[in-house]
Amino acid sequence: MTAMADLTGRRLVHLTTSDISLALLLGPQLRAYGEAGMEVIGVSAPGPFVEQLRSQGIEHVPLTHATRSVSPRDDLAALPELQRLFRRIRPDIVHTHNPKPGLYGRLAARAARVPGIVNTVHGLYASPEDPFSKKAVVYGLERIAATCSRFELCQNPEDLEVLRRLRIPESHLVLLGNGVDLKRFGPRRSEDEIRRARTLLGVDDGQIVVGTVGRLVWEKGFRELFEASAALRSSHPQAVFVVIGPEDTAKSDGLTAEDLAAARELGNIRFLGHRNDIESLYPGFDFYVLPSWREGFPRSAMEAAACGLPVIATDIRGCRQVVDNEVNGLLVPVRDPAALAVAIGRLVDHGDQRRHMGEASVAKARAEFDDRRVIDITLDAYRQLALPPR
Repeated sequence: MTAMADLTGRRLVHLTTSDISLALLLGPQLRAYGEAGMEVIGVSAPGPFVEQLRSQGIEHVPLTHATRSVSPRDDLAALPELQRLFRRIRPDIVHTHNPKPGLYGRLAARAARVPGIVNTVHGLYASPEDPFSKKAVVYGLERIAATCSRFELCQNPEDLEVLRRLRIPESHLVLLGNGVDLKRFGPRRSEDEIRRARTLLGVDDGQIVVGTVGRLVWEKGFRELFEASAALRSSHPQAVFVVIGPEDTAKSDGLTAEDLAAARELGNIRFLGHRNDIESLYPGFDFYVLPSWREGFPRSAMEAAACGLPVIATDIRGCRQVVDNEVNGLLVPVRDPAALAVAIGRLVDHGDQRRHMGEASVAKARAEFDDRRVIDITLDAYRQLALPPR
């Protein structure tokens, strides 16, 4: 094993597609690496979260050719752009995230002779259930990119097994897991806290709040959620669906203004948009729903669990790591609005089940979802890199 290196003064680059990922998903981690003495730089497409990063002491460098949409021309141009950037700023470590930056970022870092290259697998863009053609492309590219990195930090144990089958060296594989700030996201503590949250949500005392948080893209299962809400309007009029999250027009499957208007016409769905005070809103939910088609290790579901909420999610990789079926929530088949409606109706009807499952969610979050553990594992990986003296 490589001798543990001192990280003080080391220049660390975290590469993502967009600044929202750096600020909201990785923000607590980036701040922790800075507190460990590292010089932290975020690289992504520029956006509205750049100032938030800089206010927290994290430098941001814009990447011109980073896109979230399908754009082969930009993706190809991003590789030499990053290579030039890495040669200019000379990082000690480049840490890549997301499928596309994970590919061209690792290749560019190797070409620029960055001494330490690490990648986090947030969820391989193919799963074992996908067609062979898709798996062949995704797994093949992942195998190539993985030759450039020293560590592959896998959030999900199912992805770890896939990488083993791709013959990634065992010494390069680390089960990272995922976590949230348990000091920020904690169980509901008082009736006043719940009442304040429900006031912010705009719901009445007699309503049962079915909450979800995420980008407004169809991949998050909103079509199934809308169909389930329509099916429950007559049988469960007390159920109100609250959706929190930003529109994502850069994605080809982003919900349009017309889609949102049609959902509002159902009468039991309301959209709150992006919120920075999400921890103050979770106490107003009665339970949480995530009917995604694809996940790596969903952060919002972990936040909901940490806040003491039962979680209904699809039976897919990532969601299975957050929800123990019939213990702290329910798992339903993917793309099955009828099954989703049945599960939602069940929790709307049974307050005792919601309470018991909520207690189990808190216990699971405390045992498995602490982001300090994720930070410690990552710092340990950094220390094991064969970094040259500064």
